[in-house]
Amino acid sequence: MTIKLYCFGESGNAYKAALALELSGLAWEPVKVDFFGGETLKPEYRTTINDMGEAPVMIDGDVRLTQSGVIQDYVSEKSGKFGGKDATERREILRWVLWDNHKLSSMAGMTRFLINFMPVEKQPKEVIAFNQARLAVNYELLNNHLAGRNWIVSDGITNADLSCCGYLYYPEPFGFDRSAYPNIDAWLTRLSQTQGWKAPYDLMPGSPADRA
Repeated sequence: MTIKLYCFGESGNAYKAALALELSGLAWEPVKVDFFGGETLKPEYRTTINDMGEAPVMIDGDVRLTQSGVIQDYVSEKSGKFGGKDATERREILRWVLWDNHKLSSMAGMTRFLINFMPVEKQPKEVIAFNQARLAVNYELLNNHLAGRNWIVSDGITNADLSCCGYLYYPEPFGFDRSAYPNIDAWLTRLSQTQGWKAPYDLMPGSPADRA
């Protein structure tokens, strides 16, 4: 049975789930969510797809899951990949996934949205600057952690990598300069050279160009 992932190309959180599915080798297909057309706000979506009104949503037969970290965990359980070699690694992976969700992706996603998907006259400049300052601290933390390492936790790709990279491949400017963080840059390059890797707009339907 083919797994369905409700997603859209502009979403870094959806990208985390889509990339995990793509690299796992499991059969899956994307289902476009018209986020910018207000689909997730509609009662039908909240009733039949996700009561939280969010994407991504994964459906595999009778299994329906939301939140990228939960979907990644399911992909690991089903494929045997990215979940760590033992309990110690699994806990460390979870630690980084939770850190990313709270400190990195949530801040990067919001900042990217405010800069690129809101009218200029409505952009909260002080909020953007505050977010970028906090993000700089977290980029530095991740960059330091990756010194002398190929991957965040183990000797291969895990969900920690697939979570933390979620927004860092997007081309829209939001204050992240890869060249300023050489260890992150090398890590992102290494991940993008993995067989099966695709950039967000190549992996999922929907991009800003569709609305241009």
